[in-house]
Amino acid sequence: MANVKSDIEIAQAATLKPIAKVVAKLHLTSDNLIPYGHHIAKLSANTIQMLQTKPDGKLILVTAISPTPAGEGKTTTTIGLADALNIVLANKNQQAMVCMREPSLGPVFGMKGGATGGGYAQVVPMEDVNLHFTGDFHAITSANNLLAALIDNHIYQGNVLNIAEVTWRRCMDMNDRALRNVTLHTDIKGDKAKTYNRQTGFDITVASEVMAIFCLATTLDDLQMRLGNIQIGVNSQQQPVLASDLQAEGAMTALLKNAFQPTIVQTLEHTAAIVHGGPFANIAHGCNSVVATKAALKLADYVVTEAGFGADLGAEKFIDIKCRKAGLQPAAVVLVATVRALKYHGGVDVANLNQENLTALKLGMSNLHKHVYNLKTHFGLHVIVAINHFTCDTNAEIELLQTELNHVGVKAVVCKHWAQGGAGAVDLANEVVNIVKNASSTFKLLYPDNLPLLQKIETIAKKIYGASHVELSAAALAQLQVFEKDYENYPVCIAKTQYSFSSDSALRGAPVGHVLKVRELKLSRGAGFIVAICGDIMTMPGLPMQPASERIGVNKAGAITGLN
Repeated sequence: MANVKSDIEIAQAATLKPIAKVVAKLHLTSDNLIPYGHHIAKLSANTIQMLQTKPDGKLILVTAISPTPAGEGKTTTTIGLADALNIVLANKNQQAMVCMREPSLGPVFGMKGGATGGGYAQVVPMEDVNLHFTGDFHAITSANNLLAALIDNHIYQGNVLNIAEVTWRRCMDMNDRALRNVTLHTDIKGDKAKTYNRQTGFDITVASEVMAIFCLATTLDDLQMRLGNIQIGVNSQQQPVLASDLQAEGAMTALLKNAFQPTIVQTLEHTAAIVHGGPFANIAHGCNSVVATKAALKLADYVVTEAGFGADLGAEKFIDIKCRKAGLQPAAVVLVATVRALKYHGGVDVANLNQENLTALKLGMSNLHKHVYNLKTHFGLHVIVAINHFTCDTNAEIELLQTELNHVGVKAVVCKHWAQGGAGAVDLANEVVNIVKNASSTFKLLYPDNLPLLQKIETIAKKIYGASHVELSAAALAQLQVFEKDYENYPVCIAKTQYSFSSDSALRGAPVGHVLKVRELKLSRGAGFIVAICGDIMTMPGLPMQPASERIGVNKAGAITGLN
């Protein structure tokens, strides 16, 4: 094991192709690209428009069981599957590509480290993708904070709009718990005796409404309209005050114009990969941009995309928010699991996960079975389980896992893409192609648009999470009464811990009968959904005791180290 290369060492040793050569197999030329160096480019606005007349390919969603400290490898599987599909499709004159989210600097320097895959299933250049990339997140942060500055300036300059309550918060793309709660002191121009004080704070950029809008907008006009529809607070008559009332949407769109064009890179095996947008799936809707997904579907026969964290979060939001609003339908879903993670859900401590334990594995499979059941029953999706292989997995454990899934009519495929690249996921790719070719669509949404907001929350809680009921705090109940009149048709975005079906991160497996406790409801008027914040989830995460940043540096040759 001493000779095993780290992810960054593998990525830095790779020979990348010029991005124009990578996209040539998608029938694009350098004229369709806005280059950011030799290996990164954005698709031009004219190209996006040109693609609209082309037919759509097939959309493959990759999701996972509830995440654990053992690791599941969803992004790695997404990339490995796309590479494997291009191996399988090589003689069919068809192409596959990846469409995924851009990593946030929060987890890169916090708990997770890089988020561009791993081993021999990575998107590259991994350092650039993980660190700043093309500056899209900075643009989103700037647009968000421009609106915040305009609000406070308006109040300072006399408050003609009579703003009485401000709900808009600033943001930054970094974990910084000290900024969760901030008190602002603003003097009123020309009146030294008058000071406007209010409590506010920062969210992480990937949880901001501007990020959600960025990822759900379909055109620049749609983007500007949605930005103008942002509700920043209410006036003294409790009427909504919008960003458009401050004439903010034009300048915000100007900041986002270049960022809005999808960015294209490559995998280690030179599969084209669009990396664009990046809302978290625990506190936001967890999917890459609609414009990126739709462009990819015009460019490739198979598009492999992922939804963040477990299927109860990312996949549910992918379907009930993104698919609902964008008219998308996955042809198949790949549910990623590892033997190690399932043993963790069965009660095994992290230190003992490498030891064979069939009893714990069978107990932990309750988590996998619940995700499979949800995807098949509540969303009508065709499910394949990808067993992301670790060298410590035993034959008996793999056989038990496959046998148990056979009983519920689901194929479990062992994948070794981390070690072998696309060749290690060919069996998975063949299974995906077989489903796409032979299975008819039974896709459905979890709830109708016209279901009352509380019933939407209850439907997700009971059907997807296994909760007995929902409890709203007094504040959430008051907010519900305000929102249900005008926004009843909005879908709901649940913000809760990613580590459990419940809102208690300590409950492993597939707990039932628990209570989903909603402490706050937030209106994302421009994005077009209601956020239900549950348990102790934070919209500005903190750093762990030993942040990933402690491992990251630059060597004498100028190469970044420790980014895995």
